[in-house]
Amino acid sequence: MNTRTTLIAALVALGTLAAAVPAVAQAEGTTAKNQSRTHTIQRAKGADGAVDATRTGSNGGVSTVDRSKGADGLTDKVVTGPKGGVTTTDRVRGTDGLVDKTTTGPKGGTKATDRALNADGTVNKTVTTTRP
Repeated sequence: MNTRTTLIAALVALGTLAAAVPAVAQAEGTTAKNQSRTHTIQRAKGADGAVDATRTGSNGGVSTVDRSKGADGLTDKVVTGPKGGVTTTDRVRGTDGLVDKTTTGPKGGTKATDRALNADGTVNKTVTTTRP
C-alpha cells in the first residue's frame, strides 16, 4: 500500500468516525442541546429604596443580596451565599469627597479601597488586602 492510498484510507476512516460520534451522543442524550440548567433572580425594592435580590441557582442554592442606603447616600450591601457565608461591603465618603470601600469576606478577610484626589484632579487608588 503506498502513501497516497494510506492517506485516503485514513481520511475515509476519520470521516466515518466523525459522522458516528454525534449520532451516539444524541442517542445517549448527552448533547449540549439536551443539557439545560436554570437559575432565577428575583429583585425587589426595599423600604429604603435600594434594590435587594434573591438568587436561586440551578442546584437549588439560594443567595441573597441586601442593599441599604446610608445617611451619606452611599449604598452598602450584605451578600449571604448558598452555604451561609456572609460578605459585607461598606462605602464611606472620605474627606476629599471620594468614595472609599471596605469589603469583608465570609472567612474574615478584608479588602480596603482608598481613593485619593491629587492636586491636578487625577485619582489615586490604594487597595489593601488582608487574608483571614
